[in-house]
Amino acid sequence: MDAGGPAVARPWLEKAKPTHPALVDSSHVLGARFGVVNVPNAFWIDEQGMIVRPPEPAWMEDPHASSETAAQAAAEMPPDHRAVREQIAKMQIDPSTYPRMIRDWVRCGASSRYALAEYEVIERSVPRSLDQSLAAAHFGLGEYLYRHGDHGAAVNHWREAHRLQPDNWTYKRQAWNLEAPESVRTIGVYGSGWLDDVRALGAENYYPKIVP
Repeated sequence: MDAGGPAVARPWLEKAKPTHPALVDSSHVLGARFGVVNVPNAFWIDEQGMIVRPPEPAWMEDPHASSETAAQAAAEMPPDHRAVREQIAKMQIDPSTYPRMIRDWVRCGASSRYALAEYEVIERSVPRSLDQSLAAAHFGLGEYLYRHGDHGAAVNHWREAHRLQPDNWTYKRQAWNLEAPESVRTIGVYGSGWLDDVRALGAENYYPKIVP
């Protein structure tokens, strides 16, 4: 999900060397239609095109895992990057749960205990509030203006989207990245930034707990 499109995403894809197709969502359609508000997020769609799990944190590896080499690299990081690493270490992340769920679904299909019934998907898919709907509209307007070369006007709409839905990290990270790609600190035009916002929220609250 990046308004910069494939050119921005390409270096990350080349580094990952995926063996599957990768789609770059330059208009944040996943957020608008399915409620993706952070990364990594995933939702499950079965062979009949039905959603059997709505969006949720989808850790496939442990970001807390470290080695002597990683610790040495952290010591050599710029202060802001070390501060980010410290916040990530506080996040409530269980990297064993999601891979187990995925493998069970692949193995058992519709009979998997993790593939939810239609009513369960609906129960977990909380409808948008009025503020969230307005935030989506402002973000969409900002994205349109940005694509048509009016970055300044886009900022005004993105700031309003952040105010209306402060827990939507895809809105925030997109705007921050386009303004100051290397910064994790508060960015002047938004009065917010990843590091300070996570500290204010409490890193342990950054990701909701997965409910199997």
